Amino acid sequence: MNQARLPGWAQTMREIFRAETINQFLLTGNLNDFVVYTDDTGEKYYSLKRYLADVLFQPFDVVIFYDRGKGIRLAKGAEFFFKYMKIFDKFHKTRFASDAGAALDMGRSLASPGLLPKSAEQALEIIDRYIHALANIGTSTSDAGIGKSCAVVIDYANFVAPKGESLYMSGATSSNLIKILNWAQDPEISGSNIATILLSQNLTDLHDLLVDNPHSAKIHIELPDSEGILNYLRHLAKDEKNFDKYCPIDLALLAEKLTGLSKFNIKSIILRALRNGETITMEYLTRLRREIIEKEAFGKLDFIESDRTLDDVAGHTEAKKWLREDIQLIKKNVVNALPMGYLIAGRIGTGKTFLVECFAGECKIPFVRLKNFREKWVGATEGNLEKIFNILHALGQVVVFVDEADQATGKRGGGDGDSGLSGRIYGMLAKEMSNTDNRGKIFWMFATSRPDMLEVDLKRQGRLDVHIPLFPPVNEEEIKDLFLAMARKLKIKISAEELPPLTFDQPVSGNEMEGLLIRAIREYELQDADTKKNLPQLIAEVLEEFRPSAHTGRLEFMDLLAVKECTDDRFLPPRFRDLDLLEVERRISELSLRAGI
Repeated sequence: MNQARLPGWAQTMREIFRAETINQFLLTGNLNDFVVYTDDTGEKYYSLKRYLADVLFQPFDVVIFYDRGKGIRLAKGAEFFFKYMKIFDKFHKTRFASDAGAALDMGRSLASPGLLPKSAEQALEIIDRYIHALANIGTSTSDAGIGKSCAVVIDYANFVAPKGESLYMSGATSSNLIKILNWAQDPEISGSNIATILLSQNLTDLHDLLVDNPHSAKIHIELPDSEGILNYLRHLAKDEKNFDKYCPIDLALLAEKLTGLSKFNIKSIILRALRNGETITMEYLTRLRREIIEKEAFGKLDFIESDRTLDDVAGHTEAKKWLREDIQLIKKNVVNALPMGYLIAGRIGTGKTFLVECFAGECKIPFVRLKNFREKWVGATEGNLEKIFNILHALGQVVVFVDEADQATGKRGGGDGDSGLSGRIYGMLAKEMSNTDNRGKIFWMFATSRPDMLEVDLKRQGRLDVHIPLFPPVNEEEIKDLFLAMARKLKIKISAEELPPLTFDQPVSGNEMEGLLIRAIREYELQDADTKKNLPQLIAEVLEEFRPSAHTGRLEFMDLLAVKECTDDRFLPPRFRDLDLLEVERRISELSLRAGI
């Protein structure tokens, strides 16, 4: 006898249902993928809906699928359901049961006056009547000939009972919501052999009353791990005769490279190469994997690909040393010695983003930039975040970079006029960032010039453990190093010996030095051929005319905020290291008043 082995999420569903206390399940996550069915004969891969109908609910008499696009479909037990519809038609003087034969003739089906309705209100009413008939008949169901057990699967449930304020819901939507809640909460239904399943990629897209309902179980289907991917690749390799010819990469390494993708997308990548006679290389995999993940995240994640290293960063010696030590710990997988995240703070132009890009180039694990995930539609922002979190979990190890973090992360109490959106964003981020199961897997890296505008809870130990301040250079040697780094960035060939004296009355950041060099290049290119000066001469002239930023108070304010946030004295230059915290606070308050911040 073959013994079937269920995926973890399906096993959980079965155990909960057998306990006879909960019969409604909210399935979220990786819904549009293949599900593996494993028994002693091997592995087979089904779509989720086919798996539900043919495997998980195989013992049920009737399996009903409904979505607003296709209406009611009978995956199993049509004879039982339409037997009930004949009874229904006789009592209500309707003709729905005529659909029982219409499926044999497409033309007849489209013209059928008794075609089962697609609208959610009418379709759910019919399903509701059938469910209650089963629940009321109980043990005598077989005598009625309408079946004894039923599973109802509502696909795209977020379009049937969407997120929103109950007070403002239309009559039809509220009616749908009440029916679905009743299927979970009515003791007669929950005590019968009836299961209801709601499919929605994100919980946040569903109405809060469904999500918070204690009478339903929330089951998340994860993206496949490396072992699941490896098994699926073996399945593909066995069925595809050209697999070995066009895929020279070891399957275990291939599986590792494809983490973060669904099996469906993996099949697409592999078959695209095989069908077009293209060799599967690491470059091919990296390119397509990046494209697919960015699309799956609705364009809200952007991979950071960098060939720079921390050697390209001028100054910030202690910051680079700390990050390099963490790279060693990541490679050794010393999880309990690694931070949950980093806060990079400093005035504008100190190279916060550049430092992260160089860290990405040297670290060699995936780095993603969290882009603007906010939407104007109710629930869409939370749905974007939930989808992003699911992808991050599937990537194995990943660094998540949030630039201008003070603008992106929301507020505990919410923002004015945003209907609580800011507070919900903050809550979701705070929960995800403090999940210690992610230590050593998901690293958060926030960069901001205004760390005071970040919620204190987000900056605490256990979320952003390491606060690294960055400051503009003040001694001549550091200024020269940064100036030469900016020249290399602009592909200007100039040696340290050719540079004029670099003296400034105020600290000058890298962006200002870059602006100086661009002005010098401009003057160089606009010269007449017979009066041409060399670039070092023009740099000296531009330096003579240079006026530093007029916002010195605001820039000093940002410097002191970075000092205040610093978690280790080693990151602070001597001019800040011995400052008393009370003095820092006093100076911040003074500058805030003076600059009107």
